[in-house]
Amino acid sequence: MRLDKYICKSTDYMLSDAVALIESGRVAVNGQSVIDCSAQVHKNNRVLLDGQILTLRPFRYYLLNKPADMICSNVDEHYPSALNLLKVERINELHIAGRLDADTTGLVLITDDGHWSFNLTSPKQQCEKVYRVTLSRPITEDAALRFQQGLRLQGESQITLPAKLQVIDPYDVRLTLTEGRFHQVKRMFSTIGNRVKSLHREQIGSLRLDVERGQWRTLSSAEVDALSVD
Repeated sequence: MRLDKYICKSTDYMLSDAVALIESGRVAVNGQSVIDCSAQVHKNNRVLLDGQILTLRPFRYYLLNKPADMICSNVDEHYPSALNLLKVERINELHIAGRLDADTTGLVLITDDGHWSFNLTSPKQQCEKVYRVTLSRPITEDAALRFQQGLRLQGESQITLPAKLQVIDPYDVRLTLTEGRFHQVKRMFSTIGNRVKSLHREQIGSLRLDVERGQWRTLSSAEVDALSVD
């Protein structure tokens, strides 16, 4: 974690205040004065402000069932931010791990733990994301095999990682991915000559969506650990 963010996470200071404190030489890490705001500090480091030890507030982890016409951003744009649905303090410290398009609904995870969310969304971790997809045309018989073999999306040279496709009915399928390229689900179906009418994320890793549209809840320690990697 950056030192300036560490100050904010362990005090009531805003980011601009934290920068001023660091640059004025009032912060020390492991006994050494540090004036670089971007210096990386870890949970086992000893950080002092004016000689007083700082202790990080516990990280927070939430699950949200995102409605349509909301964006996975920290600020409102053309559509409002999905973070507006949470009624918690210091909401500006939170971010959404694994974003969804404005018209896509379903499971998003929200946290202030950057290390956790980075690992969760990294393709290297092979964390499965499950989507329910409604299509404009009947799914073709060879679609599952093509998704398993990988597709070359328009404008990209590297094929997609193997994906699992379960056909529920000709217009309704369940797709499991381990990566999250830009508009990936829609582009994959476009590549095989189909179009996504609606898209809903049901699951991330072992965590299934279990709240109503627009509702949210705190993750348990066990759920956080189950999605954590070293």
